[in-house]
Amino acid sequence: MNQTSKVQLGDKNVELPIVVGSENEHALDISSLRADTGYITLDNGYGNTGSCKSAVTYIDGEKGILRYRGIPIEQLAEQSTFIETALLLIYGELPTQQRLDSFRAQLTEHQLLHEGLRHVFHGLPANGHPMAILSSMINAVSCYHPDAMDMEDEKTFESAAARLLAKVRTIAAASFRTSTGKPIIYPSPRLSYTENFLHMMFSLPYADYEMDQDVVKALQLFLILHADHEQNCSTSTVRMVASSGANLFASCSAGVCALWGWKHGGANVAVIKMLQQIHDEGIDPDVFLDQVRKRETKLMGFGHRVYKSYDPRAKILKEATDKVLKKLHINDPLLNIARKLEEVALADDFFKERGLYPNVDFYSGILLRALGIPLNMFTVMFAIGRMPGWIAHFKEVWDEDTRIYRPRQVYTGPTKRDYVPADKRG
Repeated sequence: MNQTSKVQLGDKNVELPIVVGSENEHALDISSLRADTGYITLDNGYGNTGSCKSAVTYIDGEKGILRYRGIPIEQLAEQSTFIETALLLIYGELPTQQRLDSFRAQLTEHQLLHEGLRHVFHGLPANGHPMAILSSMINAVSCYHPDAMDMEDEKTFESAAARLLAKVRTIAAASFRTSTGKPIIYPSPRLSYTENFLHMMFSLPYADYEMDQDVVKALQLFLILHADHEQNCSTSTVRMVASSGANLFASCSAGVCALWGWKHGGANVAVIKMLQQIHDEGIDPDVFLDQVRKRETKLMGFGHRVYKSYDPRAKILKEATDKVLKKLHINDPLLNIARKLEEVALADDFFKERGLYPNVDFYSGILLRALGIPLNMFTVMFAIGRMPGWIAHFKEVWDEDTRIYRPRQVYTGPTKRDYVPADKRG
């Protein structure tokens, strides 16, 4: 029997269907509310609005749960690879070994950039922000592969998805190299996905980057942990653009732009800037945290809009970050400040009572800095990790042939008024 809920609007009772998710989440279906009553709902920032049904990712912020297609993030972090996780997100099931090998072969086939794109890179200013370059180049890539834009079936979709996943890391590394005046390094068919990114970032024409498997593992963990996170700003943007009928490249390029903001993908950048400020101004970490208690300043990288307890991704990345820092014998004053903030906040009732635990952005900023990733590349790294999730959500919209997203509004501007000629305006 279908459940309904009654809402009274004036003297009228309206019955709204209740939708129950697979994890017993309940929602009121208001799809016909405006047509039936003339009312809409108002929810600034969509904090209480379900924009879609999705089978990709489940989050319980109260309990600190994150699952991709039902599989706990802890299991994927320990046992999976980034590409295997990507296939899980996109297609809903863990791939067979044959399927995994086949997809990896497609990534190797598509990882090179068309040589014409070199001219595009060199036509952009050397000091251009890597996120602007990444967004621009994703669209530029589609110009060189028009067949990837005309997706007609599962085979052509997979080809487009493989091209995007393969080339996004090549674009990211090339944008970094050109911004620093270094020659672009070609990907190697012998290296894994994560190894190849490090190779293209840090190798020289006469000397390949020396791979440390703990570094490779930590970076792969970073990518897995960022691969999807439900209906966040950038993912919702990808779905919004996809609903218009735009192609995969255009939709994910829009996701890059949404991710760029400091409130979203730039949060780990804000962490490093906070640490830099504490260092440059010689602020004692205890004094800084006292300022936070008094609400005189903000503590970046602590707390989360969704997670009201510990961010499950943070626990995993903390362990990997500690291992890498110890192995690389890094003595960085900013990292020492970070450790002090973490130590005090985790033991302080003020922060624990408010759920202000270190989140994934806190540790990802520290990890990326330790690996030698420049600050302006942090959000690009996030975009590479999030690409499988964006592709998975694009596919849901594409498969369902969803009608175009079109939110309503409550108009608060002037009521009807007449045009006044310029010579009569006061």
